[in-house]
Amino acid sequence: MTDHQDVALDWMSGEDDEPHVPVDLRPDVPHPARMYDYYLGGKDNFPADREAAEQVVSLGPLVRISARANRSFLRRSVQYLAEQGITQFLDIGTGIPTAGNTHEVAQQVLPEARVAYVDNDPIVLVHGRALLTGSSTGIVNVVQGDLRDPKSVLSDPAVRAVIDFDRPVALLLYAVLHFIDEVDDPSGIVRTLLDALPSGSYLALSHGTADFLTPEEADRGPAVYRGATAQLTMRSKEQVARFFDGLELAEPGLVTAPLWRPDEDPQDTDRQVAIWAGVGRKP
Repeated sequence: MTDHQDVALDWMSGEDDEPHVPVDLRPDVPHPARMYDYYLGGKDNFPADREAAEQVVSLGPLVRISARANRSFLRRSVQYLAEQGITQFLDIGTGIPTAGNTHEVAQQVLPEARVAYVDNDPIVLVHGRALLTGSSTGIVNVVQGDLRDPKSVLSDPAVRAVIDFDRPVALLLYAVLHFIDEVDDPSGIVRTLLDALPSGSYLALSHGTADFLTPEEADRGPAVYRGATAQLTMRSKEQVARFFDGLELAEPGLVTAPLWRPDEDPQDTDRQVAIWAGVGRKP
């Protein structure tokens, strides 16, 4: 992406016949999705995103290692879910599209798999819709929505056009809940979403942690995000485990991302990848 001076970008807010809505991309304010894109080596970010991301990267190589490990967990867990026969995926906080998106992984196993991507960043919506145009076998949609308002996500017509909530759904919350402050009740958000899903549904989740960091290291990363559009709240294994209350955790349980059903012996240590990851089934 070039360094845009203009902050408005037209995007389609729903079906193709709806009017264009100008959206402020706020390029002068770092956004976690665009910073994450930068960690992965993407180009869909602005100078403010790159500057903030470089401040985090300067703390050590762990951020980029963790970003890659999280993306690898997405691939393995979506493949696992599709192999369990799950054909519907609700991916909230999807981030900017890159190689190995949810629909691509799921449809390699089940071509009929349906995916509703939900994100609150306009640039994610623009790039997601461009990527998906004419490229998908199953039904896929990219929807504007905010995880902090789960009821609106669940009731959105564009989500319901893809997801049948009477059949099992995989709820995907990859590296997004650590951008939800305690004041916004992240546990309540997850409960609201899971309560809307029938028996046999799954939750796949990854979450940043300071469990393996020194107190100084644990504070330096979140400090950078205090100037971004969403702040970073690291949580302990015990806190992350609460998101799975009432669910049956798939083996190997809640572990650091590289240890969740790895394709080969993991090379990265817990300290290098400070991300808890797990998949749970709703009885």
